[in-house]
Amino acid sequence: MLVRGFVTDGALDLTAIGQTLQRDRIQRIIWLTIAQAVTATVIAVLAGLPLAFALYRLQFPGRGLLRAIVTVPFVLPTVVVGVAFRTLLTDSGPLGFLRLDGTWTAIIAGLVFFNISVVVRSVGTIWAGLDPRREQSAAALGASPRQVFFTVTLPALTPVLLSAASVVFLFCATAFGVVLTLGGLRFGTIETEIYLQTASFLDLKTAAVLSVLQLVVVVLLLWVVGFARSRAEHRQRLAAPSSRPVRVGDWPVLVATAVVVLFVLAPIGSLLVRSLRRSGEWTLTNFVNLGSTGNGSALAIPVWQAARNSLVIALNATVIAVVLGLLVAFVATRAPRSRAGRRAVAVFDGAFMLPLGVSAVTVGFGLLITLNRPPLDLRSSAILIPIAQAMVALPLVVRTITPALRAIDDRLRQAAMMLGAPYWRALLTVDLPAVWRPLLAASGFALAVSMGEFGATAFLARSDSATLPVVIYRLIGRPGPDNFGMAMAASVVLAAITVVIMGLVERLRVSAVGAF
Repeated sequence: MLVRGFVTDGALDLTAIGQTLQRDRIQRIIWLTIAQAVTATVIAVLAGLPLAFALYRLQFPGRGLLRAIVTVPFVLPTVVVGVAFRTLLTDSGPLGFLRLDGTWTAIIAGLVFFNISVVVRSVGTIWAGLDPRREQSAAALGASPRQVFFTVTLPALTPVLLSAASVVFLFCATAFGVVLTLGGLRFGTIETEIYLQTASFLDLKTAAVLSVLQLVVVVLLLWVVGFARSRAEHRQRLAAPSSRPVRVGDWPVLVATAVVVLFVLAPIGSLLVRSLRRSGEWTLTNFVNLGSTGNGSALAIPVWQAARNSLVIALNATVIAVVLGLLVAFVATRAPRSRAGRRAVAVFDGAFMLPLGVSAVTVGFGLLITLNRPPLDLRSSAILIPIAQAMVALPLVVRTITPALRAIDDRLRQAAMMLGAPYWRALLTVDLPAVWRPLLAASGFALAVSMGEFGATAFLARSDSATLPVVIYRLIGRPGPDNFGMAMAASVVLAAITVVIMGLVERLRVSAVGAF
C-alpha cells in the first residue's frame, strides 16, 4: 500500500496525499467518519456505564442471563447486525413509522448496538474490583451518592473508560458491514470509500492513500489504548469482585438498564420473528428458500452452498490463524535479557496486533494488490480468502494464547531439560497441558470471526465462492420480498452458528481461568 500510494516510476512521490485530501468528497467522508465514530462512542459509553454498574455491582435474579444477552451483539457478524436493524426500521417493521431506515441515525444505532458490550464488560470488570471502602468512607463523611460517584468512583474508572472509549472509537471508525448495510454509500466513511475506489473506480492510488491514513490513525489509537491500559494496571489496586443487593435508590440505574437491554433485544427479536413470517403468516418458507438462488437468480449459488463455503473457508482460516498465532505467542512470551531484545519482542508483538484495528477492507485490499503477480499470484486461488480471514483473526488468537504461555514458570521447562528431555519434549510436557484449553478457545474465536468476516471477503470472493455474509449483503441489495426474506433467514442461521461457537469459547475460557 505504501508503494502504491507514494511511489511513482520508482521514485518517492507524496503529491497523492495532497491531491486526495484536497478533494471535497474525501474531506466530507473523513469528517463524516470522525463524527460518526465520536457520536457512537459517546452514546455507547454513556449507555454502558449504568449497565456496567447494574450487571457487575448489584445482585439480582437473572444477572448472569442479562450479561450473556448484552454480550451477544458484539459476537454477531456485522452484516447480521445491519439486517437486524433493517427489519426493525423498514416501513413494514415495528419502528417503520420513525422513517429511520437508511439514515445516519440508523448507522449510529447499529454501531452503539455492536459496541456497547465492549464498554460494559471492560468497565464492569474493573468496577466490580474497586475497593468499596473508599466509597463508604466518602459517604460516611457526608458525601451524597452523586458526590461519591464524581469524586471517588469516576476518577478510579477514568483509565479504563479511556481505554474502552478508544477501542469503541477504533471499531466505529473502521466499521464496514454495519455502515454498508444500513446506509449504503450515501453515508460513506473511509472504510466504504476504500471499497468504492477499488471495486468501482479502480483508483488504487486514492484507496492506498486512504488506507495508509487509516493505518496511521490506528497506530496512534493503539498507542493511546496501550497507554491507558498501562495506567489502569499501575494505578488500580483491585480487590476481589464484590457486589451488593439492590436498594431503593438504585431505580434510575435499573430503569436505564432495562432500556438498554430492550434496545439490545429489539433488533434480534425483530430479525427472528420476521424470518418466520411471510404475508402475515407464520411459516418456514424463508428457510426453505435457502436452497435456491433467490428471486430472479439473485445469487450464483444457493445460500446453503454459501454456508458450506463459509464453513470450509473458516476452518482453513482457523488452522492458519492458530498455527501462526501459536508461533507468534511463543516468541512474544520469551524474555530476552537485553533491553533492546525486550523492545524488539514488544514491537514484534505489536505488529501482529495491527489487524485488530486496521479494517478488514484494508487487509483485503492489501492482499489484493500484493499477491497479484507470479510467483504469488493468488487472486484466483481458493486459499486467498482463508489467508485474509486468518489475518483478521490472528490478533485474537495471539491475545488468547499469550497469557497462558506467560503464566507458565520457565523453571518447569528447565527442570524437564535437566532430567534429560530435549527442548521440544519439554515444551510438549510442560506447555501443552497448560495451553490446550486456551488453544481450543483461540480456535473458536478464529472460527467465529472467520464465519462472520465480511470486509476482506467482499473484496476477494468470487460469485461461485461467496460466503454467507457476502450472499446476505447481495440479497438485501436485490428487490423483492423473497430475497429479503431469504436474507433474514440466512442472517438467523449465521447468527446462531456464531453465538453457539462463542458460547463454547466462553465455557473454555472460564475453565481455563479456573485451571490457572
